[in-house]
Amino acid sequence: MNFAESTSRKPARKRPILAIAAATLFASMLPAQAEKLTIWGGWPEMEPFYKRVGEQLKKKYPDLEVSVELIALREHEKRNALALPSGAAADVIEMEVEATRYLEGGLVPPAPDNVVKFVKDSKHFDKFFQDSVTFEDKIYGVPLFRGQTALYYNTDMFAKAGLSGPPKTMEDYTPYAEKLTQRDAQGKPTVSGWSLRLSGGGQGVAEKFWINLFQFGGNLLEEKDGKWRAAFANEAGRKAFKQYVDNVQVLKTVTPEMKADAEAFELGQTAMFIRESWVIGDIAKKSPNLKYATAPLPRGSIVIPVNLYVPTKPGKKADLAWEYILQANEPENLQWLLDNIGWLPNRKDVDYSAIIAKTPAFGAFVNFPTDYKFFSLPAIAPASEILTRVAARLVDGYTNPKLKDDAAIDAFLKEAAAEVDTILKREGLLATP
Repeated sequence: MNFAESTSRKPARKRPILAIAAATLFASMLPAQAEKLTIWGGWPEMEPFYKRVGEQLKKKYPDLEVSVELIALREHEKRNALALPSGAAADVIEMEVEATRYLEGGLVPPAPDNVVKFVKDSKHFDKFFQDSVTFEDKIYGVPLFRGQTALYYNTDMFAKAGLSGPPKTMEDYTPYAEKLTQRDAQGKPTVSGWSLRLSGGGQGVAEKFWINLFQFGGNLLEEKDGKWRAAFANEAGRKAFKQYVDNVQVLKTVTPEMKADAEAFELGQTAMFIRESWVIGDIAKKSPNLKYATAPLPRGSIVIPVNLYVPTKPGKKADLAWEYILQANEPENLQWLLDNIGWLPNRKDVDYSAIIAKTPAFGAFVNFPTDYKFFSLPAIAPASEILTRVAARLVDGYTNPKLKDDAAIDAFLKEAAAEVDTILKREGLLATP
């Protein structure tokens, strides 16, 4: 697998991260017993995995209590933002690129030597994933799984529409969506041809836009000499944004009011959508008879590493937390994770072939063209803020009737890019043209 672009963390201007009120708010959540480990995460479907790991560790430590507390991702990020500065976070926490701000602030200790040795072993992880837990040459966490996207499509709906296979180019997606959209007698769509992310909390909207933008040869941000700048106010950005507007406002293959994403797909209320591998496990549980297939995207995919960190100060309890994390990375657990949850484990020296053979839908995530490209979110402190700001503009823009022609779209994108560059400049991270 070739994860070409690094997620090496770039130090930004340090900012004090204080939340005095949080100390009181989370006081009751402070670890009270050495025999209790608390796990926090933002992917609720991971609960059986973390409980399974906990049960395994309890065989070695019979008095150990493992509390798994998983909530929606954006709420989890807010929880971390409140609890980490006050020292009240869980013993093991999941984090994506937002970890940078806490590593900069010294709120998460480096990993101990045995964990560093495990992570740095190139048999275990590609450099891409090693970099994702590295800050200023020190290892702070352990890679666990990744978000990587592909197209899901309903094969029955495709056959009914006379489509023999998935779209090959990003331009193909729109005529496919037209053919696949089902309408009532008044022409109102009842089944969307392509479920686009049009709303929702936080940065997810911007991430999904970035995935589509990438297929047109663009990027939301580009790096130059360790700094960044907005890169979407151009032809690729116009094509990506216009495709949303065409489908929502002009062709009406999808509307903001329709069920969306995995739920719509599993209910037969959309014909295709782009999402990560966890949907495979979700379909198996909620819609096991659904006839569907997956396909790689036209140019490449986003890859978002999800890593485990131990904010607990070094000591007996931190040692136990790290032992839990290493147990989670045991081959049998990673195979179980892929087979039962569907997230793609990052450890590479584990044989996943039997699971992939049993579930062909995983093929689009592991068998892709040799020139397939990957990109990731930049591991910089303001990444979440940038994506959230862009997402807010996109949600308004997708349904704005004034944004149908190229000139209006270009102006919209230019204004959004200027806001991104302002944030980067504030952080001392703006690259020169």
